[in-house]
Amino acid sequence: MTLSAAPLFTDVGPAPIDGVAYWITASDGVRLRIGVYHPQAPKGTVLLFPGRTEYVEKYASAAGDLAARGFATIVIDWRGQGLADRLLDDERIGHVETFADYQLDVQAMIAAAHKLDLPKPFYLMAHSMGGCIGLRSLHEGLGVQAAAFTGPMWGIRIAPTLRPVAWALSQMMPVLGQGHRLPPGRIPDSYVLTAPFDNNFLTSDLEMFNMMRAQLLAHPELGLGGPSFVWLREALDETLALARMPSPAIPCDSFLGTNERIVHVGRIEARMDTWDNGNLHRMQQGEHEVLMEDANTRSGIFDTVAHRFAEAA
Repeated sequence: MTLSAAPLFTDVGPAPIDGVAYWITASDGVRLRIGVYHPQAPKGTVLLFPGRTEYVEKYASAAGDLAARGFATIVIDWRGQGLADRLLDDERIGHVETFADYQLDVQAMIAAAHKLDLPKPFYLMAHSMGGCIGLRSLHEGLGVQAAAFTGPMWGIRIAPTLRPVAWALSQMMPVLGQGHRLPPGRIPDSYVLTAPFDNNFLTSDLEMFNMMRAQLLAHPELGLGGPSFVWLREALDETLALARMPSPAIPCDSFLGTNERIVHVGRIEARMDTWDNGNLHRMQQGEHEVLMEDANTRSGIFDTVAHRFAEAA
């Protein structure tokens, strides 16, 4: 594993702890970026798996919260987003050839964690699409002591009448050579730069919403719009496959906003109902990104996670 210095933007939403970023390369040659936040004498390292459209800097405050509770953090820009290699000519469209490729990113991230001699034990914290990638990683033997998920994408919220249409289009359009295009209703611009704060799907906290917007205005290269038909096909196939698998045998906490409108709530409830030593926490009035809610909500989540991780050490 070769590491080289990468940019880390700290002008908007800086962390309470200094970080450093590196370029790393997956086994298929795709360049990725990781951010590392290393407090004094940590008692372990959190592998932080972001969601679709996200990037290292968005989780600087989360790294600070974890550092305050004694944990180092390593976070990744997945292929196709952040400063990692974009995979289409139109870099605004989210894309992946197959969800299995994200496991190559995970492998590169773990190799970098070992290269940097980050302290063990390792723990997983994953949001949205990162929760889908993380659940697959656990099934493939990811070496962590415990896991925490926020708004995990174990299914995508689609109106029942539209779900057959989404499945059909996601399968048909790639066959017709149009897999790189956006599904109907999706746009190539970043959600936080186009949606008003009122009734947005991400957070009920204006300060955090403005922070996310300011980051993308200052660094538009971090932004990402809607997903491609291929991404949609792969996401639907992967979440269905995972739904048919048993829950991993490790301690787990999942956090779900009561106003969740992006991922499939029923899939999360069904998964956590069958997860031995797993708890589902409902965050009142929370939207999809509960780690971007108000300070009290965030503090409660990190306290719960830190307690669970300490018990599992």
